Amino acid sequence: MTWHAIIVAGGSGSRSRGKKQWMPLGGRPVLDWSVSAFAGAAQIVVVVPADDVVQATQRYGEQATIVAGGTDRAGSVINGLRALAADERDLVLIHDAARPLLKSRHINALLHSLETRRAAILALPITDSLKSGAEVVTGAPSRDGLWRAQTPQAFRFGDIVRAYEIWSGGPATDEATVAAAAGIEVALVEGDVRLHKLTYPVDFSLLEALMDKPAKQIRIGQGFDAHRWGEGDSVWLCGVEIVHTQTLIGHSDADAGLHALTDALLGAAGLGDIGDHFPPTDPQWKGASSDRFLLHAVDLITQRGGSIVNVDVTLICERPRIKPHREAMRARLAEILGIAIDRVSVKATTTEGMGFTGRQEGLAAQAVCAIEI
Repeated sequence: MTWHAIIVAGGSGSRSRGKKQWMPLGGRPVLDWSVSAFAGAAQIVVVVPADDVVQATQRYGEQATIVAGGTDRAGSVINGLRALAADERDLVLIHDAARPLLKSRHINALLHSLETRRAAILALPITDSLKSGAEVVTGAPSRDGLWRAQTPQAFRFGDIVRAYEIWSGGPATDEATVAAAAGIEVALVEGDVRLHKLTYPVDFSLLEALMDKPAKQIRIGQGFDAHRWGEGDSVWLCGVEIVHTQTLIGHSDADAGLHALTDALLGAAGLGDIGDHFPPTDPQWKGASSDRFLLHAVDLITQRGGSIVNVDVTLICERPRIKPHREAMRARLAEILGIAIDRVSVKATTTEGMGFTGRQEGLAAQAVCAIEI
């Protein structure tokens, strides 16, 4: 069967505080979703307000025929039908751009129904109790046999064109009403709550929550860093400056705690290591504050839709004493990472006089983190 699609996006968006067809949903304009869903159609016609024709043509002109809408929904649909290069028996699916979460399964269900029916619509049965009245309840109509009509709505091209030609019932809210008035039996096909219509601003949040999204993973990362002691009067550890008789030697400020944690985060996200992003041979990083490195790792994870679950840093040294500064370190890490302080752990240990840290030749740090991405 040859089938075509008309996407109606001709509204002014007065209730959604803007033309909703151009507003973002899941990082894309609302209209994008429907145009993509109908990729298998012989022809796609997109109906937009007259002052949006240029914009729509620039964005969708290679995929669809763009036409200006009418003064109401019926007028917009009629303009869309006139733009179709369709035969009498071809099928046409008419869809509201304001129902963007359309899937191929919905389209296929309608096409299957039209193998034996003249027309079909997606619809959901009314499940809420109904009440009538103004300020108080005056009645409780039965919900038996009542359905919430959705789109797409599917017809044979010749049928729906003739139905509109003889329609005289005033403004039509959907095509099923026009078809039924012309004596066309319209079949009900099970709809989907995800085809909820964008009408008010709150509907955008609702559809974002209903969108199919890949399940996130918990990923673990670990990092290690070490620096030798040298002449100085303070040392930076986990973003906190501590007065000390020596300092750590490094190309940047040699904050081993932040370096280890940066490597842990980059590793968890599969983004290499700190040297890939901030080469020690690059003079611009000489003496740089290491919180810049950590913030960069956080930004990369955030850009990929990820978030930090928790971090755990262990400082390995004989001196300085870490415990008096531990809470300040936790607070600074929580600030840089943008997470609650109870997700941040800072610990210290010694090596009982063994190894380079035991001989007080240097300080080491290791970090473990969990991210969701």
